[in-house]
Amino acid sequence: MIKQSEKIWLDGRLVPWKDAQIHVMTHSLHYGLAAFEGIRCYKGERGSAIFRLDEHVDRLFSSAHIMLMKIPFSKKQIADAICETVRSNKLEECYIRPIVFVGDGDMGLYTPDNPIRVAIAAWPWGAYLGEDGLKNGIRARISSFTRHHVNVSMTRAKVSGYYVNSIMAKREVKACGYDEAILLDPEGYVSEGTGENIFMVRRGVLKTTPLTSILEGITRNSMMELARERGIAVVEERFTRDELYIAEEVFMTGTAAELTPIREVDDRQVGSGKPGPITKDLQAAFFDIVRGKDHQHASWISPL
Repeated sequence: MIKQSEKIWLDGRLVPWKDAQIHVMTHSLHYGLAAFEGIRCYKGERGSAIFRLDEHVDRLFSSAHIMLMKIPFSKKQIADAICETVRSNKLEECYIRPIVFVGDGDMGLYTPDNPIRVAIAAWPWGAYLGEDGLKNGIRARISSFTRHHVNVSMTRAKVSGYYVNSIMAKREVKACGYDEAILLDPEGYVSEGTGENIFMVRRGVLKTTPLTSILEGITRNSMMELARERGIAVVEERFTRDELYIAEEVFMTGTAAELTPIREVDDRQVGSGKPGPITKDLQAAFFDIVRGKDHQHASWISPL
């Protein structure tokens, strides 16, 4: 259960959590057209700060633009509202969910006059795939569900309706006792998790899926930059599920998942069965940055 905070920002003002309600005829509820973001705020040595706030706001606007939704606020107004929401709820650490959606009015698929609305919620949320998963790694399974083709859905956009695909994949593998699903693209190559990008290490090279059938992850981008700073070769190329089986290391990244190691794929142990050295190094670097210990990447966090 979500631990409710006090207030939610809705259409330009803060309202009590229980009063942030929408009508049952809200268009996005029926058809799934909404753009959203997942953002984290961390408590650090110099107070609380939001990780890569500007990049998340940029992606929210890009998603809305791709879906022909004009957000009725500027980027600065949304960024300020995100900070205001966290501060007003007196949250030192939290997960933040801005969402842009089509309000009620007309029904049917073409509703150009329905209002575009915006809400921002924030609440305490720990490790998405569990504290043990962060430390020791998770068990993953290749899902029977395929990730979206680029001409079926536009993968650069983070859109609510797309996540039905993720929900089905997640339910499938959880029912079989696994922690997370890995989806393949329409041509059978590894795509991503239900809400995470995926990386593998083989022969000292860090590989990740190219930006074809995946969301352009902000944490993904951060890990690639950190790896290159450490002299680790980073390549974006397609790879198959059996290459995951013989990788030395595999991990997932995302705002919710942060950097979570994968210790097993399809009942096959990955490497030593424990988080490997590159995984642990990047994970430690990530948490140093978000907790304000790494001054070199201070521009990645926005203090409140």
